[in-house]
Amino acid sequence: MKIAICDDDKNELFRILSVLADYQTQRNIEFSYKPFDNSTELASNLLQEHYDIYLLDVVMPGLNGIELAKEIRSSDKAADIIFLTSSPEFAVESYTVKASNYLMKPVSRDRLVEALDDIMRTRTEDRDSCLVLKSSVGVYKVHISEIIYIESLNRKVIYYLRNNSQITCVEKFASVCDQLLQHPEFLLAHRSFLVNMNYIRRIDAADLYLANGKCLPLAQRRISEIKRLYLAFQMEESI
Repeated sequence: MKIAICDDDKNELFRILSVLADYQTQRNIEFSYKPFDNSTELASNLLQEHYDIYLLDVVMPGLNGIELAKEIRSSDKAADIIFLTSSPEFAVESYTVKASNYLMKPVSRDRLVEALDDIMRTRTEDRDSCLVLKSSVGVYKVHISEIIYIESLNRKVIYYLRNNSQITCVEKFASVCDQLLQHPEFLLAHRSFLVNMNYIRRIDAADLYLANGKCLPLAQRRISEIKRLYLAFQMEESI
């Protein structure tokens, strides 16, 4: 896990770094952190480096914290953002970039620790129910319930989501299957297709039909097994 801290007040920046160092020791959590004393430097760094958590001052010369957060969100929907500011006037606008927290300066050690604890707790809870997908255009956090099916194509993995969007990633399909087949709703219908059974509308002799109108082929040698697994899932869901 990586954390970026951006504040043009160097005294405040050093104080936040001290809190992070203590937090890492006290909570025994492994992460790295990098300070920035101007927003333009961090904005430029986004092209080369991804961070999981951003601690951003709001009132800064050049890009202010809200503008910087919008830059972050343009390519990263999954990162947590905490605003640190001496002014409450941007609090409402912070919701437009889905900030995790908005802390007033001077930020107390206890409030920052509490905000970090909330993020760590949520990330732990989300670990089994959400995927962090890294594509060529950005990073996305996707709840597994949003996935209709996943396709392996030309050494890429394509996620087809409920909102009709697609996310293409360069990763091993086998690894994706290993992870998602631990969830009872996922079914390997074909060597190239992993399907969320909540979205199956019909299975016939050779194909299955999904809620988004797609028709996918079934693995011919496993048709009986696939139908049995789907029936068992349906019965379990109806209990």
